Amino acid sequence: MAKILRGATAQETHSAILDLIRSSGTVTRVDLADRSGLTGASISRVVKRLLADGLIIETGYGDPTGGKRATLLQFNPRARHAIGIAVDTPSTTYVVTDMSGRVIEQVSSRGIGKDAPATAVRRITAELEDLIVKAEIEPSTLVGVGVALAGRQGRGGTRLLRTDSEKYAWEPFAVRDTLKDAIDHPIVVENDSTCAAIGEFWAGKIPSVNDFATVYMAAGFGLGLVTNGDVYRGSSSNVGEIGHMVLDVNGPLCWCGGQGCLESLAAPAAVVARAGQDEQLADKLGLRGRRLSTRSDFAKIARLAAAGDPRCVELIEESATYLAKALLSITNLLDLNQIILAGPGFSEAGDIYVRVAAQELNRLSFVRAMHPTRVELSKLGPSAAALGAASLVLHTQLTPHQNTRS
Repeated sequence: MAKILRGATAQETHSAILDLIRSSGTVTRVDLADRSGLTGASISRVVKRLLADGLIIETGYGDPTGGKRATLLQFNPRARHAIGIAVDTPSTTYVVTDMSGRVIEQVSSRGIGKDAPATAVRRITAELEDLIVKAEIEPSTLVGVGVALAGRQGRGGTRLLRTDSEKYAWEPFAVRDTLKDAIDHPIVVENDSTCAAIGEFWAGKIPSVNDFATVYMAAGFGLGLVTNGDVYRGSSSNVGEIGHMVLDVNGPLCWCGGQGCLESLAAPAAVVARAGQDEQLADKLGLRGRRLSTRSDFAKIARLAAAGDPRCVELIEESATYLAKALLSITNLLDLNQIILAGPGFSEAGDIYVRVAAQELNRLSFVRAMHPTRVELSKLGPSAAALGAASLVLHTQLTPHQNTRS
């Protein structure tokens, strides 16, 4: 017997049926009743409302089964739109998507650098208004704006945001409330790694039965966790700080105050620092004197590693090995069947990270005899956090029956 997809409210029931239609491709009313456990009359009422709202469309007829041919229903991704913004030190990325996660418009601008938070938010607001005009979408179809940020999250959308090299932080600043005052749409503010994870689930078409994690690398490492289609956030919405898992008790000091954290051993800054200790490689990469940024220096190393430069391969493999050790602990703790690597840090040499991590998990995972743990690169590319932020808006506004776990 099908599990009854009846929410606590009519809106939740409607969202559950909409999500079922979305994940089914095309489906009939009879199919919906069978799969949802609701009565035919209930399904008819829900479908009538979804059709009126333009969220689904009728798209022909199914094969005859001896009686009247059943009308096929299909999710209408063009009915609503969402905007995702990934705010980072070197760049800010904006995407406009439809309800399927398909990108309609994407632009990038300079990052926040050392801007004061109020200054950065004013600029983001202005660029967002320009984007809506450029994308040529009706404001009435915009269900909300998602903002992906690094750093700790406090109450009320407050963020502590650290840049990649200067250890510069925003003081506790109500990002969500400040944006809400300037933008007449719902605002969702979330950690970049959590955004990347929900982006994989929504836009990447991952089945809701899968438990998976997304590891996001930019300046450091974060982990977003999705279980049965729900985001897991923890008690203060700060779950997944794997960058501060201790891997070496005698290792280097980390900016967080710990010693031997994954971030201090394997993040881009750590890789660049080790490269700088090799005089010949440092000269080759231009690591002496004034440089653009840690992120650009790391990209040089990663590109050479992907091209087969022996010393750069060694550096990236060392970073990947530390990450693999952290992923092994996470997998043994959570019994994951899939890990996705996302974010700009994996753009150039992601295949090396996948190879090293997969080898470690296949060799030592406690559950390896029962099931493999797949390690894959994100199909969403470097814009995973922005796409995920848009997807999180869709997830929050259109599927409220999926209660985000804490």
